[in-house]
Amino acid sequence: MIQLSADVAAILYTVSAILFILALRGLSSPETSRRGNYFGMIGIAIAIVTTVLVAGLGGQGLLLAGGGLAVGGVIGAIIARKIPMTDMPQLVAAFHSLVGLAAVLVALAAFFSPHSFGILGADGLMKAGSLLELSLGAGIGAITFTGSLIAFAKLNGNMSGSPILLPARHLINIALGVAFFFLVGMMMSTGGAEPWMMWALIGVTLILGFTLIIPIGGADMPVVVSMLNSYSGWAAAALGFTLGNLALIIVGALVGSSGAILSYIMCKGMNRSFISVILGGFGGDTAAAQGDRVERPFKRGSAEDAAFIMKNASKVIIVPGYGLAVAQAQHATREMADTLKEAGVDVAYAIHPVAGRMPGHMNVLLAEANVPYDEVFELEDINSEFANADVAFVIGANDVTNPAAKTDPQSPIAGMPILDVDKAATVLFVKRSLSPGYAGIDNDLFYEDNTMMLLSDAKKMVEEIIKAL
Repeated sequence: MIQLSADVAAILYTVSAILFILALRGLSSPETSRRGNYFGMIGIAIAIVTTVLVAGLGGQGLLLAGGGLAVGGVIGAIIARKIPMTDMPQLVAAFHSLVGLAAVLVALAAFFSPHSFGILGADGLMKAGSLLELSLGAGIGAITFTGSLIAFAKLNGNMSGSPILLPARHLINIALGVAFFFLVGMMMSTGGAEPWMMWALIGVTLILGFTLIIPIGGADMPVVVSMLNSYSGWAAAALGFTLGNLALIIVGALVGSSGAILSYIMCKGMNRSFISVILGGFGGDTAAAQGDRVERPFKRGSAEDAAFIMKNASKVIIVPGYGLAVAQAQHATREMADTLKEAGVDVAYAIHPVAGRMPGHMNVLLAEANVPYDEVFELEDINSEFANADVAFVIGANDVTNPAAKTDPQSPIAGMPILDVDKAATVLFVKRSLSPGYAGIDNDLFYEDNTMMLLSDAKKMVEEIIKAL
């Protein structure tokens, strides 16, 4: 039986931490994301092997650890191969729920077997500091678990994407928050002698995860996904202190801080504060009013019309949105772009920070279709180019192209940075219908004089355009 010394373990944990940092760096760009994934995989493998060897497990322990890794690895590989890229947001939310559940289970294991974790004091009771770490890990993990399940249900269509506004929801959340901290204080003062307190704490935070996320509308789901990612990191970091595991502390801190930064970037992309997202209800009032929509005249076109306009254009900017993901039209879109480039048309792609249902959703889809990285631009890098474009070809990017963000101070998306597609000479908008987006409001762009609506499934319409070209 091999057992590593503390010094060797610390060196190996440091190596794995460096690899995690390199993984995050690599994942910041589609061009280096594959390398970033490799760094992360190697880093976590080193951390797991080191942890198993430090524990000095016997044959049975190694068998259990190896069996758990094998089962989890096989399930993960099967899911990764079968899940289409369009379902990636809900897959991420589902995985976050498992991280939260793992944190709760580890906290329970430490609470009910404190002698195994070295957290007992001289008086035979659990140390106050360890109880604080366990409580935070379990509480944040429980919030992450139920919150991620709600996010999954909303993203997967099992639950309405509209905000579900509970009566007195703010008072309920405040009461649950106070109850959580009260229970933490009681546990620390009693040394964890009353097990019911831990169960009550977990129950309170499970409910809190539900009440926090269910009022948040689908338009804010990118922020929710990154926020829950951050929560799972902090839960892991808190338990890392209890377990005395350096790798868990480092990984948790990296995940927690990067998720928090990403949440900030998403909120900035929607001109919303983090607190306003958590308090929920994006588009809640306006969505209810959509039944009274007034029919307005719009210009409807065909695939032949779109092909003629784009073939005679000098510059075309393609704006992908969730409609492209739902229809899985990324490969057809790249084929259309290649056909246009062969005809001498300059083609570029414009990505809004919150397009799709999670950060980077559109970038991943375009990368899957082998769209050249140098043709894909973020909002701040390409927005000024729309005024020089002959055509803005929008595929389902509804809220992020809505001029109401600039023209209507009362709009729920007022002030949100949008892609200025309306400044292009012609806007070709592919959408199944004129229905509002996740923010629950009508898009004024549909009715502009320079807009032609191509009402159809995105993949079918793009394929017809390719034939016409």
